[in-house]
Amino acid sequence: MTGRIRIGIVGGGLAGITVAIALSKHRHVDVHVYESSPQFTERGAGIGISPLALEALDDIIPSAIDLLKTSAGAVEADAARLVIGSGPEAGALVADLGQSAGLTMNRAPLLQTLLSLLPKEMLHAGKRLKSLGQIDSGVRVTFEDGTNEHFDAVIGADGIFSSVRDHVLGGKEHAASPAGWWDCRHLVPFEKAREALGEESFKVDRQYAWLGDGAAMLHGLVENKTMVQCIIAVIDKSFSADRKREVTRNSLNDALPASWYEGSVAKGMVDLILDQEDPKGYAQWEHKFTPTYANNRVCIVGDAAHATSPWQGAGAGISIEDAFIIGHLFSNISTAAEIEPAFKAFDALRRPRCQQVVDNGRRTGRLFCGQDETAGVNAEKLSRELGLMFGPLGALDLKLHKEDALSIMQEFLNN
Repeated sequence: MTGRIRIGIVGGGLAGITVAIALSKHRHVDVHVYESSPQFTERGAGIGISPLALEALDDIIPSAIDLLKTSAGAVEADAARLVIGSGPEAGALVADLGQSAGLTMNRAPLLQTLLSLLPKEMLHAGKRLKSLGQIDSGVRVTFEDGTNEHFDAVIGADGIFSSVRDHVLGGKEHAASPAGWWDCRHLVPFEKAREALGEESFKVDRQYAWLGDGAAMLHGLVENKTMVQCIIAVIDKSFSADRKREVTRNSLNDALPASWYEGSVAKGMVDLILDQEDPKGYAQWEHKFTPTYANNRVCIVGDAAHATSPWQGAGAGISIEDAFIIGHLFSNISTAAEIEPAFKAFDALRRPRCQQVVDNGRRTGRLFCGQDETAGVNAEKLSRELGLMFGPLGALDLKLHKEDALSIMQEFLNN
């Protein structure tokens, strides 16, 4: 087929692969994904996908929910149960978030499941970006192995420290910065977690989040309910730029206020986190502000565009929303000349939505860790304030969002 629009995606994580799947549905689009690592892999904690994000994913991949359950070990979970974890109100219920079930799973099997939907000839590992430059006929990409490619457009999905982002924004003025927390994580067998945390911590089939002074603790079932993802997150008062740090019992005890040990969960969570060969803590980073997601025929998506702290579990979901919109925009264009209006529409539509998620995520972290003056560590006040933070996350009407994207693009095309 001649006259196809050739798209290069830089970055082969969740965002890049989901965008590739959305674009590969259109015969007039020739898409290729370039990953800097020798293999397409995902690292990190379990991941949650909200009902709204699943709706978007099901539009991209028919029967996506069944696929993730059978191939990625996804577990159905009704969002999160929020409980006070420290101080005099320890054990008090704050809220049960979510009225319909989302899915939780590990990142690695999720990515492998998505990769299986793409032809191998679309996927290029071991291709680290060296430079890209926009020319009259599109975008020229140079990789560190000395090879070059020419595309009609490039989509950057190369993560929080994105090189494509630097190109789109013309420098590092709006680079990622520390969000103000660090966390440590461990995946443990269900029986071990239940023994350490007690039956009460698995009373309902939800992720549990324990809120308190200066820290928060989370645990949730993954891998067909055989494993439990455990997370301790604490305030990083230094806002250190170090991305990784050693974690010991002493460092956790120093980071956790004594009030945590008045509750039922802290000792067990600390024991579980330390029950690994080399426990590490990782700083949380975010993009506090991004002035644009598009520069002519280069666009950024996912963490490259709107990295957010993990407090609302929304990073994966808004990346899937990005792919949903990109897919529908490209289904309504047929020539390379229409790419720039499509990217402008993507920016105009998605940036306000994602900026709200970034901002609300930051305040949610302060609420979880008892640092918000409005709520402190009071269950009733936290319930009210967190409702305001989580409400907009699931309130998006995807059908209307898609229609708005196409309408905005048409305005740019007309002008």
